[in-house]
Amino acid sequence: MKLCITGGGTGGHLMIAQALVESAVAKGHEVIFIGSTKGQDKQYFENHSAFSNVYFLETTGVVNQKGLGKLKALYKIFKAFLTSRKILEKHNIQATYSVGGFSAAPASFASLSKNTPLFIHEQNAVEGRLNSLLKSHAKRFISAYDKNSLIKGYPVKESFSKTARVRESLKTIIFLGGSHGAKAINDLALSVCLELKKREIKIIHQAGDSDYERVKKEYESLDVEVELYGFTKELPNLMPHADLAVSRAGASTLWELTTNGCPAFYVPYPYAAGDHQYFNAKFIVDNDLGWCERESEELKDKFLDILDGSLREKSEKLMQYASKDVASQMIDDVVNSL
Repeated sequence: MKLCITGGGTGGHLMIAQALVESAVAKGHEVIFIGSTKGQDKQYFENHSAFSNVYFLETTGVVNQKGLGKLKALYKIFKAFLTSRKILEKHNIQATYSVGGFSAAPASFASLSKNTPLFIHEQNAVEGRLNSLLKSHAKRFISAYDKNSLIKGYPVKESFSKTARVRESLKTIIFLGGSHGAKAINDLALSVCLELKKREIKIIHQAGDSDYERVKKEYESLDVEVELYGFTKELPNLMPHADLAVSRAGASTLWELTTNGCPAFYVPYPYAAGDHQYFNAKFIVDNDLGWCERESEELKDKFLDILDGSLREKSEKLMQYASKDVASQMIDDVVNSL
């Protein structure tokens, strides 16, 4: 099979693309990528050997533009649409998988215009605008939050399932604010670190590059030992050591923690589009798989309340809920649909 994967902009979308291409190539398929010069697409895939070819087209998001800016953005998408048609023809693409984000628009519309089957993965509990627009035209729409989705679960790197374990007791906590950090989570960590030290609980903390120095000085002034990072790509190695996580509720991190069996206290980013991080976390809470609290003055008290709770029950439920080999199932579904 010759497959096109398209979409991106943010790490969450691109990590799905990475999981899909690795699974597809392992099964002997040829895969190309069509993304954007904007966002993080080039950073992730410019030198990614799994793709046979990668293309980065000049596009920008439309939703947040106003007036003339919106018209310019639509014109760029139209030009990229025409280019995408030529790319799909050049590589004799048999199917396209959109992982969402503004950079998915040109290749998705190009695929539909050529009657090439379009498959969509929605990463969040709140559907993105592009995905909502294309949903009725897609061959398949996959979402971990949709009870009617043919495939359940979320595609993450295989390492998270390989290192999954049931958490028996609280020995290590990891604080995750995302790639750019999160001041609310950093402040929460600093406010509870003395209590964690007293309980002999180890702290792993990704503070974000912009807040790293402040957080480092504060830990030093409190005489608290911590494994501190600004930004790190070693989360697949760090996460399995944690017994509890405090995290934003971006979809990729949320499902990596779920797959690994690590219970989490989620603090959603309050300005996420459509408040999707809150609804991502609400899905976890509604299924009794973890905890969620919005940023507030009571955040510290809410967090301390869960420290004496049972991690084992939550961890076992996470292990049972997480679907294995989701990326593999998604690729097999494309093959079987052709």
